[in-house]
This record gives sequence, structure tokens and C-alpha cells, in this order.
Amino acid sequence: MDIGVGLPSTVPGAAGKELVEFAGRAEELGFSTLAVLDRLVCDSYDSLVALAAAAAATERITLASTILLAAYRPSGAVLAKQLASIDRISGGRLVLGVAAGGREDDFAASGVAYRRRGARLDALLEELGQVWSGGGAVPGIGPKPERGRIPIWIGGHSEAALARAAKHGIGWISPGGSASAYSELVERANTAFAAAGRTEKPRMAAMTYVGLGEENSARGAQYLRDYYSYIGPKAEFLAKGLLSDEARLRDTIDSYAAAGCDELILFPTTADPGQLDQLAKVAFG
Repeated sequence: MDIGVGLPSTVPGAAGKELVEFAGRAEELGFSTLAVLDRLVCDSYDSLVALAAAAAATERITLASTILLAAYRPSGAVLAKQLASIDRISGGRLVLGVAAGGREDDFAASGVAYRRRGARLDALLEELGQVWSGGGAVPGIGPKPERGRIPIWIGGHSEAALARAAKHGIGWISPGGSASAYSELVERANTAFAAAGRTEKPRMAAMTYVGLGEENSARGAQYLRDYYSYIGPKAEFLAKGLLSDEARLRDTIDSYAAAGCDELILFPTTADPGQLDQLAKVAFG
């Protein structure tokens, strides 16, 4: 199982220089992917701008939006150009992770209908493919992605999300939760891909939050309570699920691998690049 790491672009107080140093250090330590979270109504860095900065600071590591809430963006054409630009800057290292999203205020802020977000995402994915192929409502938008298209991961637990993954994606990504329930999600994704006539197995990914050390644990738990306050009691569940010691992190990695996960992305709740050294020690021995 590959081990990726999250860029702390949503962690309160993260300095721009820390993000750039974080990206370079993640690559040096051998993590497979550098990922970003996405929110609009939040005191955080724009996820695509953060990925562009990471692209300039790295040479090998995969860059991923996990998860980009693409449906709140009003223009598919603009988004297609932004994503293709990051992909070209990085030499074809971008993976696009998307989901419908659950924050109504993000949609209100951008003037996009929240209740239609699933249908909006479906239409947007079609539009991205058209623009990258040189078409779209107004042909000629460039640049084209390095490999012609950008690989897509789909998130979301609904049947619609799984069907979306089977139609558009290379696989499916879990936004968090228990490793013990992950094997069932692998089965559901395999079933959805087979029903869509896909012969290859979906690439399965998951993410989890980490904050090793007593101080990072306390701050990280509060960060998760604040960041996910819109989901009510589940925010406390996520805060309590924060991986704060090495033994628990090792057990979680092993459990996801046994459940059929192809890549686990560890999202630190601190912007301190030193946290990466601790994660690498546990993940890579």
C-alpha cells in the first residue's frame, strides 16, 4: 500500500513558507502523494493555488486534490484550465479527486445551487473531459493536460457517488472513518465498476488525520472540531479518531492495507514539517 501525506493548507496559522518546505520534505522522505483539502468559506489557502506552489517545489511526488469540491465552482471551463495548468507545471503529476460536497455555505458564497450539486458535478466532469480534448462550448481552451486527461478519484459514500466513480474515475477515495468498515466499501466499488462494464479494479484510497505528540494531538483535535463543526456530533467523533501515537498509526496503516486500500493519505493537523519525519519513521520503518 502506498502512503501519501496531506499538505496542511487548511491548518490554522500555517505560513506559506511552511507549506513549500512541507512539500519538498514530503518528497524527500518518499511519500507517494501530496494532497490538499478544499473549502471556500474557511480561513485557508485555496487548494489549487497550494497545489501549484507544491508543483513548483517538487519533481516526483504525485499531487492530488482529495477532495476538491468542484461543484461549487461556477465555471467548468476556468476549472479545466486551472487543473490542466497545474498538471503541465508539474509534468503530469496531478490526480483530480472530487466529491459533491456537504457545506452549503461554500455554494452560497459562489452563487451555485447547493441542492443540485450532484447533477452539477456530473455535468462538470463531462465538461472537463470535453475542454481537455479541445472541445467544450467554446473550443480552444488550453493547455491540454500532459497525458491528454487527468486521472480522477471520486469520493462519497452514496450509490450515486460509486456510479460516478465507475463512469469517470480510476477509483474511489474514502474521506475518513474506520478501517474496519473499509473492506465493505472496496466490495461496493468493485461491484459498481463491474456493473459499469469496467474490467479493471478501482484504485482504492482513504485518508485519515494524524497529530503525533501530546501538543499536536490537543491542537489537532480542536482544529478538527472547528473545521468540521458544520456536521455536528460527528466532528467530535473525528477529533477523537485523530491518530496521536505511533503504535495506533502503525495499526491503522496495517488495517487499511489488510482491508484492500491501495493508498492511504495521512493528513497532519500541524504545519510543522518536522511531523513528516515522525510519520515517515512509522510508515516506512
